[in-house]
Amino acid sequence: MPQSTPSYESFLASKVPIVPSSGIEVSPDAIHPSLFPFQRDLVRWALRKGRSAIFATTGMGKTRMQVEWGRLTGGRVLFVAPLAVAQQTVREAATLGVDLVHARTMADAGPLTITNYEMVEKFDAAAFDAVVLDESSILKAHDGKTRTRLIEQFSATPYRLCCTATPAPNDTAELANHAEFLGVLSRVEMLAMFFVHDDAGWRLKGHAREPFYRWLASWGMSLQRPSDLGYDDGAYQLPALAIEPVILPSEYVPPGQLFATSLKGITDRANVRKSTIRERTNAAAELVNADASEPWIVWCGLNDEADEMARLISDGVNVEGSMSADAKADALWRFASGETRVLITKPSIAGFGMNFQHCARMAFVGMGDSYEQYFQAIRRCWRFGQVREVRAHIVLTEPEEPIYHNVLRKEREAMAMADELVKHVAAYEQAEMGHAQQTIPYNPTVPMVLPNWLEVAA
Repeated sequence: MPQSTPSYESFLASKVPIVPSSGIEVSPDAIHPSLFPFQRDLVRWALRKGRSAIFATTGMGKTRMQVEWGRLTGGRVLFVAPLAVAQQTVREAATLGVDLVHARTMADAGPLTITNYEMVEKFDAAAFDAVVLDESSILKAHDGKTRTRLIEQFSATPYRLCCTATPAPNDTAELANHAEFLGVLSRVEMLAMFFVHDDAGWRLKGHAREPFYRWLASWGMSLQRPSDLGYDDGAYQLPALAIEPVILPSEYVPPGQLFATSLKGITDRANVRKSTIRERTNAAAELVNADASEPWIVWCGLNDEADEMARLISDGVNVEGSMSADAKADALWRFASGETRVLITKPSIAGFGMNFQHCARMAFVGMGDSYEQYFQAIRRCWRFGQVREVRAHIVLTEPEEPIYHNVLRKEREAMAMADELVKHVAAYEQAEMGHAQQTIPYNPTVPMVLPNWLEVAA
């Protein structure tokens, strides 16, 4: 009987560079008993992989997981985090009994050290056995030189962990950043293997969809809630989220046109945003001032928007880029602790990593096309640990409404990607056989039954 000819898809799948485990195996009892079962098992998975990414949504405890991961590597570890998040991480580490040193130079570094992205070049990567990039998707907000330096700086570091909440398959820049930093594939190799470029930009090849997710699942773990990986959601139930677009009439007409049509490109978007500042800031300030008993976050995209909001809201504090690092960190902490009622800032400054669960009101004074910035900004308040309904007002003029719908489309795509990745991670982990790995001894404290996707043959 003649043998059937393998399909091209099967041939491609056989060529996918599945990333092998290169780390260490730890007992489930090695993890601090305060971590939830899904957190403990993710730490074990990341340690076993050696070089990996945890794509877990906000409020899932990425800080606690990465601190435990760093501790259990047994080596000297450098954590890199956004501005103001470093101090938050130090406090969180202390609850686990971990002494994490906040340093700005190599001379101040300890066994476990955290610094900001802006300071990381002052550290000698060769002095560390492991590195953690917290809120690793923030690399897209930095210039190419910074990204390249980070990739090169830690290219020889044995243990590498990236933690972020917003991977997206159509965001080739973010995927390439993570793959290159972890030493998985270069940007050129990734694009050639899985993507095609057309008028709409880079997109997954049709026949490469399954191989792509299998490759991604061999080094990245994604979850939106514990039940995605077969665990009980327990307290991980989010309250309601109300997104309330405020679409304002506008007389704006693009230059050279008799009447407003759809926005075409970055120039049109920038022009309409600059031309409608007064309408949007007045409407946003009215919302904030009318609800004076509530803490608010006002998200701006332009300096002029933030300046105008600070003028219109008497008890608002504008945290802007020109402030010193210490001044920014202090202002953000004062809002987090409830000393400041209204925080006025940009997603690029305070949209990553900060925990603002005490606040359940926010206003976007305009909007860009970045789903990631929108997602991260929303999640500063709408995260696990929030107990009230979160209301987010998106203040736009009529010509800008398509931007809002574009971001919603990207949100649907990102959620579909997360579901695909969870499915493929489970299948991959069940099929993978363990490599020869070192086991770190630890006194048993909390017996656990591992889920099937984490069981590894000896």
